[in-house]
Amino acid sequence: MQASETMLDLQDVQSGYKSSIVLKGVSLSVSMGEAVALLGKNGMGKSTLLKTVMGYLPKAAGHVRLAGQDVTRLAPYRVAQRGVAYAAQEQPLFQDLSVRDNLRLALPGDALFDARFAPVAELFPVFGTRLRQPAGTLSGGEQKMLLVARALMARPRLLLLDEITEGLQPSVIDRLARALRWERSEHGTAMLIVEQNVAFAREVADRYLVLKQGAIVDAGAMQAPDAARRIFGHLTV
Repeated sequence: MQASETMLDLQDVQSGYKSSIVLKGVSLSVSMGEAVALLGKNGMGKSTLLKTVMGYLPKAAGHVRLAGQDVTRLAPYRVAQRGVAYAAQEQPLFQDLSVRDNLRLALPGDALFDARFAPVAELFPVFGTRLRQPAGTLSGGEQKMLLVARALMARPRLLLLDEITEGLQPSVIDRLARALRWERSEHGTAMLIVEQNVAFAREVADRYLVLKQGAIVDAGAMQAPDAARRIFGHLTV
């Protein structure tokens, strides 16, 4: 695959926390406009991988490239400036700020807000009349939707999503799936989606990767006839 066709490329990446190496030579790629689901049980390094891509964790070895440019040593804000949006598992919303102010943080200025918010309001109608409401007073599902909505407001080239369906009711999960499908169709956004919800992953992703003890142990097309069996085999053993 040519560099011009690849949005995210990891080559032999090792990373972790201080002296503890969690990722053990991970290589993967996400093409422009492609959605890839990163699956695996808890504690296998999935969130560590996203934090490593964003630059929150140092790389002990290997390289990370975005659209052919090496970003291995860049600070997180520099990675974000290159078109990467990150919806973290920890829900890093500003609880005391309004819904509007949280969304505004994804933009370089107020002038873009109305144009960017219009399609987001169609995807997440709950926010249309609640822009002044403090984010901390939203329900858990609404906060997850706000986190994704903020990422979409940035119009990223690459979207990193970490367990966004965890603890959500089916109707909210369906809305998130529709929003991600729309984003890919409308803007060609590449996505790397960390999930344990296999049904959701099958709804939104083209390919899957299974991470086990810091290494990729399986990969394939999400709609392959044996994909579900193979994935569940890794998640249940």
